[in-house]
Amino acid sequence: MDKTQQGAVSLSVTNGVATIEFSHPAQNSLPGRLLAELVQAIEQAGADRDSHIVVLRSAGDRTFCAGASFDELSSIRDFETGKRFFLGFANVINAMRRCPKLIIGRVQGKAVGGGVGLAAATDYCMATQWATVRLSELAVGIGPFVVGPVCERKLGLSAFSQMAINATEWQTAYWAKEKGLFNEVFEKVEQMDDYLERFTNILINSSPEAMRELKRVFWQGTEHWDTLLDERAAISGRLVLSEFTTAAIAAFKAKA
Repeated sequence: MDKTQQGAVSLSVTNGVATIEFSHPAQNSLPGRLLAELVQAIEQAGADRDSHIVVLRSAGDRTFCAGASFDELSSIRDFETGKRFFLGFANVINAMRRCPKLIIGRVQGKAVGGGVGLAAATDYCMATQWATVRLSELAVGIGPFVVGPVCERKLGLSAFSQMAINATEWQTAYWAKEKGLFNEVFEKVEQMDDYLERFTNILINSSPEAMRELKRVFWQGTEHWDTLLDERAAISGRLVLSEFTTAAIAAFKAKA
């Protein structure tokens, strides 16, 4: 099968902006291979001397990221495989946290589960009105354990708890802005992209050293996340093997 049909991650650097784009035909869901490629792209962008800031985006129109790949989830048969899969999301979040450059999120549509985690791990996030959000993990018996710390950091415990417990309810982009997940919300993609261009032009002319120091301040207190997210991945890796989750994932795939 053509690799692009299985999804892809690209990195390009133009005028001081490193743009990372991911895509997958199943609503930009993220199998383990793409998660590993995202980590590599983030680390490369962070080390690139020609870039001053990073933009994280996905391909397509109305879906930013559908979260975990259900095909891959349904194939997990043992704890080590399960933990390794969820560590993929942990590794992306930690790579974004450690990246010395500010990461700007461009969220053009729906974000589910791990997709919400990606948005929360950006340092500044803009979205369209179509960018509804949902943490759907509890509905399939897992829970948003790996993305929990980064979501709680951005949304606060109350809003994170609401999303984690009310796992079948979509929250609007304006709700997400009110809670702090999104910094800007636009009616149209074109408006968002115009703003993004102006915004990045300002940042690339700002002090790289000052932005690095700001990033360090923003993420202060998260130095233990390598260990914390490893522990959270272990919880998800165990739960994904439960009878409840196996049946729930099978039922979801049957409807798809």
